[in-house]
Amino acid sequence: ENNRKMKLTVAAFVMAIASASAARTAKKVDLSRGLAADSKAGSKVLSQARRVEEDEEVDFTWVAGYSLKFQGCHHMQQWNAEADGEDEPKIQTKRLVRFRLCPADACMYEDASGCDSGYGDYIIDLNIFLEAYWENKLEMQEWQCEYTRINECGCDDDDGKDDNFNEESCQYACFMDRGMDYCWEGGDPDADDEPEEKEELEVQEYMECAQIDFPEDENRRLEEEEEIQYFIGPYCAESGSAILLGVFNDEFCTNFASEGDAGRSVYYDNMAEALPYGSESLVDMNCIPCKEPGDADMQNNQNDQQDEDEVVEFCELAYQQAGKCENRLSINNPNSNACTYMSGISIFRRDGEVIMRDLSSSSAASVFIGIFSATFVAAGAYVYYLKTKLDRAKI
Repeated sequence: ENNRKMKLTVAAFVMAIASASAARTAKKVDLSRGLAADSKAGSKVLSQARRVEEDEEVDFTWVAGYSLKFQGCHHMQQWNAEADGEDEPKIQTKRLVRFRLCPADACMYEDASGCDSGYGDYIIDLNIFLEAYWENKLEMQEWQCEYTRINECGCDDDDGKDDNFNEESCQYACFMDRGMDYCWEGGDPDADDEPEEKEELEVQEYMECAQIDFPEDENRRLEEEEEIQYFIGPYCAESGSAILLGVFNDEFCTNFASEGDAGRSVYYDNMAEALPYGSESLVDMNCIPCKEPGDADMQNNQNDQQDEDEVVEFCELAYQQAGKCENRLSINNPNSNACTYMSGISIFRRDGEVIMRDLSSSSAASVFIGIFSATFVAAGAYVYYLKTKLDRAKI
């Protein structure tokens, strides 16, 4: 009986040590678990970026002297507290983007980090970042197309052109020669046959998870009660270096519609073409200037020209919404409220590619295993010692 009690006591001791170790480990903030946008801690960090807007005016005009550089993305899975039915997933995926503000004159396209000094690091909800990024991209493309047409193409049908001159053909050739096919809708105006119009995916509609209705196929139409719903939305590449589009079978874009290819095969089977941005990142690694162009006609398609801050709307929104780690910035009142969260993710850079790794969980696991193993061995030796002592006492 004494032996049994002793073993139970030692077992309880071992479990107590293991629990204490786990508790100590859990105190270390891990970005992959701790910065959920709808968690208490995550909401606090992200809301602190906007806290002074309600209480006092924020001076972030200094952002105009910087360029924004995408650093990577990270996703995590957490319990879906809003799931109230069998069809709703109990586990929900949250995705975050990390970006850096580098001094405009020091931001390097070829360097994945953008810069190595005088920068601020930021973290933001992926959907908020992506929607603003894409809108900015389309606005800049629209301005580039108009600028090129007016100042570089020389396609105005003036008195200097001959009778065979075709303004549309001239503009088409101008844009194609410069690799600006996004400036032209339709095909070659000089082609004999007009290309068959094909319905293209409106990428901008899927900056957040949204349902897609594939065209019906008579050969594989399902009964109404068996119809499958598909959704398209952005997700982080495994390395964290790219944001891609995938096809999912749930409204939260958590479960891929086909394993191994992020649902791309499902899209191809239904559309007979590759999923746009299924392999190419929606966000590039360019340095995006945060200062509004001096000419009013260049200011974000005139949508932001009334601002006095000289900060482009995209950078303004991203900065205001993001959690901040500004301990490497030489500015007044730097905000470092998100530094601890971001320290849970380490970024490796190899040949210009960003590779994000969650080190805190693996190191914590190693520490836990080490402590548990050492404690178990010590406890086992102590039990053996007591048992031997008791056996001798009986003799």
